[in-house]
Formats: sequence, C-alpha cells, structure tokens
Amino acid sequence: MSRIDVTEKIITAKVSKGIKWADVATQVGLSKEWVTAACLGQMTLTEQQAGVVAEIFGLTAEEKKWLMVVPYKGSLPTSVPTDPLIYRFYELVSVYGTTFKELIHEEFGDGIMSAIDFKMDLQREPNAAGDRVAITMSGKFLPYKTY
Repeated sequence: MSRIDVTEKIITAKVSKGIKWADVATQVGLSKEWVTAACLGQMTLTEQQAGVVAEIFGLTAEEKKWLMVVPYKGSLPTSVPTDPLIYRFYELVSVYGTTFKELIHEEFGDGIMSAIDFKMDLQREPNAAGDRVAITMSGKFLPYKTY
C-alpha cells in the first residue's frame, strides 16, 4: 500500500458516495482548497483530521496512517500537463510568469511568493456572458537573504 493507493480509494469513495470536497472541508474544519489538496495526497493531515477523512471515505486504520505521512509533493505525471484544465495553468505561467515575476519584484524586491505559507480561495463568479472561475492566491513574500 502507498499514499497513491489511499488517494485512489478516496477518489473512488467520493465518486461512489457523491461526496463534495466542500462538505469534507466543513467536517475537517479547514478550507476546501487545502482539504482537497490533502485528500489528493499533497498535504499532511493531523491525526484528528485524518480520522475525520478516514471516517468519511471508509478508510482502514492503516490507510489513515498514510494521510499523516509527509507526501512527495507534485502530483503531475508529466512536466507539461496533458489535462486541458491543468494545462491552462501551465499556459498562464508560460504567458504571464515573467509578468508575475516583474511585478512581484517591483513591489516587494528580490524574493519569492511562498507556496508553503500560502492560501487559496476558488469561487464561482456569476457572469451574464458565462460564469467565471475566480481564484485568489496569497503567499507570504520571502526575500532572498545576503550572507
């Protein structure tokens, strides 16, 4: 058994039981974005959080333990994503990556936006021309240090 096996079991149970990620997040007590990432194998759950997730998805005690193991982060099977939705994020970075970099450096200086001290919010934005996807990402600025 591996973390990948547990993730597959979670996805299978989600589909078969008609579970929504937002409902899982409510029960865990954290954002739907973070809980979804955790259930997909990208975050480490505490014992209490893992217990809630295990109960929701019908995981065994052994499978629950995998939810508490620090995962190997990065879930894409290829360096250039082939899934059309994920590819659009790759495209965003390809087209706007240098713009993000320039504007962040101009505003904050030489450094990076943390993906560790990070939060995200994804919402549906109603629009007469077709609903839009609104994603807000907020990461702590980490300046490069001199030594």
